[in-house]
Amino acid sequence: SSGINAEYGSEVRRFIRESAESSGASEKECNDLADILMAADMRGHYSHGINRLGIYCSDFITGACSASSSPTIEHETIATAFVNGNNCLGASVGKYCMELAIEKCKVAGVGVVNVKGSNHYGIAGYYGIMAKDKGYIGISMTNTSPVQVPTGAKECTLGSNPIAVIAPATGADYFALDMATSTVALGKLEVAMNKGEEIPPGWGRDSAGQETLQPAEVLQGGGGLAPLGGSESSGGYKGTGLAMMVEVMCGVLGGAAWGPHIRRWNDPTDLTPANLGQFFMALNPDVFGGAGFQERLQQFLDQHRALSPVSGEEAVLAAGDVERVAEQDCLKHGSIPYHTSILTNMKLFAEKMNVRPMKEE
Repeated sequence: SSGINAEYGSEVRRFIRESAESSGASEKECNDLADILMAADMRGHYSHGINRLGIYCSDFITGACSASSSPTIEHETIATAFVNGNNCLGASVGKYCMELAIEKCKVAGVGVVNVKGSNHYGIAGYYGIMAKDKGYIGISMTNTSPVQVPTGAKECTLGSNPIAVIAPATGADYFALDMATSTVALGKLEVAMNKGEEIPPGWGRDSAGQETLQPAEVLQGGGGLAPLGGSESSGGYKGTGLAMMVEVMCGVLGGAAWGPHIRRWNDPTDLTPANLGQFFMALNPDVFGGAGFQERLQQFLDQHRALSPVSGEEAVLAAGDVERVAEQDCLKHGSIPYHTSILTNMKLFAEKMNVRPMKEE
């Protein structure tokens, strides 16, 4: 098991649950939100963890996200389902959809679910890991509020539109691609701005579509994220193409909002439902090459990691290695290491929400 739902780090879980509860979330939503935010932080994706708690709570308080409905199936076949998220918490919608895909995969060898009417669902990899833990290959994608400037353009019309593909190897090992189709996710710029740091070249664009190293110009000055690959000459058009592909599979496929028609997530004055589109697939590898997929994948990963590293690098890593090691360290120590800026923000947030602050270890 990935250990994502392990009952440890109880202070973090308590704080998320109490904050969400005081915002009007149901018990299930409190638990789902705690699971997804802790999973992100455990895996080192601090941009998508407790750092985002305030925005989720704000959505409940303002009513931008519904705390009183649940997802419903609008149409299904033996291997597919089209779901309406009914504006529920994205983490709860995502869990529902991947659990549905897994159930269909058990019967048909593959389960594919598309959902409309969802909200921000956290790290895409979380849902792929759900399938991986059952011995399946898990795929998940989501569109997002427009934060990415397409190659050759000046304005944001695409989301960071992440893609996750997770596959089980032997033992606790696995392959885990979990990536934004922008050069980085927006949260990484938020972390840099909170720390007062510049961002590396290739991450962001200013309001004129030109490269900038200032996170504030991207986040507050009318700019946006660069596509994966950066400029056109370094392959940015491929990142734009991938972001558009995610949009096709998520928003366009099921008639959810897409591209520039999605509301901005961090604008508390815009109460339009986000109506995000998301895609989930669970795939049983045994229905293709027969038994032995996990062993073959393990050989592939081992061979890759055994490559000789270039000077200055300690090892050649496979997709997901950094996150897996970070998660194992959290489980080993029973706690999550946070930067002081995040802890300071959470103390202020605790006061605002009238919730007992996290007790630091």
